[in-house]
Amino acid sequence: ASSRTSITSQDILTASLQLPLPQNGYKCLSCCRLFPTLWSVKNHIQHSSQEGYSCKVFYRRLKAMWGRERREQEAAAPVA
Repeated sequence: ASSRTSITSQDILTASLQLPLPQNGYKCLSCCRLFPTLWSVKNHIQHSSQEGYSCKVFYRRLKAMWGRERREQEAAAPVA
């Protein structure tokens, strides 16, 4: 199931908020490369295997982990 998970721009933005950059741009959290636009980092992630990186796998696993955490939090939340 996680191999079919789509990585969205929102996923990249959420991840990048964890590590703000001193200058304008976006950082791939997997390989630490810097990109000038959100589109360019998303394109890099989608085609990372052609460049010899596994960034797409990293972001898919990160998104799956966030999903598990959200489900666990919802299950642990008290019912009103």
